[in-house]
Amino acid sequence: MGINENKGWNRDQIAARIAADIPDGAYVNLGIGLPELVANYIPQGREVIFHTENGLLGVGPSPVKEEEDDELINAGKKPVTAIPGACFFHHADSFTMVRGGHIDICVLGAFQVSREGDLANWSTGEPDAIPAVGGAMDLVQGVKTIIVFTQHTTRSGEPKIVESCNYPLTGKGVVSHIYTDYAVIDVKNEGLFVREMAPGIDFEFLKSCTGAELKLYE
Repeated sequence: MGINENKGWNRDQIAARIAADIPDGAYVNLGIGLPELVANYIPQGREVIFHTENGLLGVGPSPVKEEEDDELINAGKKPVTAIPGACFFHHADSFTMVRGGHIDICVLGAFQVSREGDLANWSTGEPDAIPAVGGAMDLVQGVKTIIVFTQHTTRSGEPKIVESCNYPLTGKGVVSHIYTDYAVIDVKNEGLFVREMAPGIDFEFLKSCTGAELKLYE
């Protein structure tokens, strides 16, 4: 089952939902894949500065096909635009920004997120899996707020939000918020709290496809 084939938000709606929660003036890193969509949905009048770890601060929305520049790409090697005032720098300087705590928010994909906010997003642990950790381990340790953008379940229907991750970890206790096709969930010391559910999703259904206890705000 792909993202939003039956109910809930589609990927663009999730991206827009995340973008709506990013505060004005934030410095934000977007992970490879679904998180890249967030740059297309920042509300009008709000300034958000996007960072890509290959050396660009000031990433703009995705370019139209006819205006793509093969020399202007993000960390996932996809064409991007640069906003007025954007700056380019060495890869090492980019990671100094990350490790030095200068990035406010990072949006990442996930294979699994645990009840305590542990993140597994670089390997399924299979013997023939291709390692793809990239800069994620630096990002989850150096960035103030980690947001996960993912499907609620795998294609086979297995929960991606679990009591304990059984894939290799990217970081322990690093995730603050989870945005899926079914819900927005806050990770707190007291557990996982559902802040919002997508249209067509109720709490009983949400619990049935989640591998950890969910709570509602009182």
